[in-house]
Amino acid sequence: MLTNYLVAENFKVTAVAGSQAMARIFSERPVDLLILDMRLAGEDGLDIMRQLGSPPEAPIIIITGHRRDEADRIVGLELGADDYITKPFSLRELLARVRAVLRRSQVAQRHSGSKKRVRCRFAGWELDMRTRRLISPAGEPTPLTTGEFNLLAAFLQSPQQILSREQLLIASRMHDEEVFDRSIDVQILRLRRKLEVNPSEPKLITTERGAGYMFATAVELL
Repeated sequence: MLTNYLVAENFKVTAVAGSQAMARIFSERPVDLLILDMRLAGEDGLDIMRQLGSPPEAPIIIITGHRRDEADRIVGLELGADDYITKPFSLRELLARVRAVLRRSQVAQRHSGSKKRVRCRFAGWELDMRTRRLISPAGEPTPLTTGEFNLLAAFLQSPQQILSREQLLIASRMHDEEVFDRSIDVQILRLRRKLEVNPSEPKLITTERGAGYMFATAVELL
């Protein structure tokens, strides 16, 4: 049903039943987007995401079960998913999310082809905004998912300023469809694990109780 609908909307779609067929498709041609159901008949969708590595080869929209079952959704985001949709959902909503993720991916590709080169340096780290390449103080590359990059870019654009949860949700392109949605908290946790010396006692991304989060160090533009 999803394949027929997206094909009717002028997308080229290949449907596969498992990870082996998926890997074959990835090896044969470029893939712009992966829509992955967490509840497959013979495999665990989370295991498939782990096989894809970090960052994944293509942006990912995950399909999860009932909206109250947030475990798969949170783990999927931690593993690098760019967006999620919960069952039951309308085909029009799925189409909107597909277009939004592809649009962001295309914008990033255009930026990567631009001659303009902007780099940000903070606390020994350096982020190339053109290539999305993050280098640690030790000189090691640190991969970022699309959501992580968007969130870090938002912080770097407003250093030492408190940003509300809503502002960060918009910046990281995560939607806040539920009052108890933890999408932004997952993204913050993932960034802290990559940037902080001790994620349990963060020094770079601090929590401002009742207000939001703040990138607590100075940022130098190169």
